[in-house]
Amino acid sequence: MPRGYPSLTPQQRQEILNRIKEKGERTADLAKEYGIHPRIIYAMLSRTVIGPNTLLELAKLKREHDALLAIIGQLVADQKMGKKNRQEYGN
Repeated sequence: MPRGYPSLTPQQRQEILNRIKEKGERTADLAKEYGIHPRIIYAMLSRTVIGPNTLLELAKLKREHDALLAIIGQLVADQKMGKKNRQEYGN
């Protein structure tokens, strides 16, 4: 029985890097999905041309951006509901 973690094909490596860069997916989640240790992904990131910190920071910023958009959307919806309620009570 083989020991250690399975090796990744070049296509899988590229897919992982793209998902981190474009979609902002978490390294830990991708490691579980592919059955590898997160350190393997961090090692791949360290060998990229852009650099690991840049890709990780980009992924983090994308997640924060999505969270902020959700918060803003909820605030706008609440504000519109509040205006409708005030208009109903004012009449």
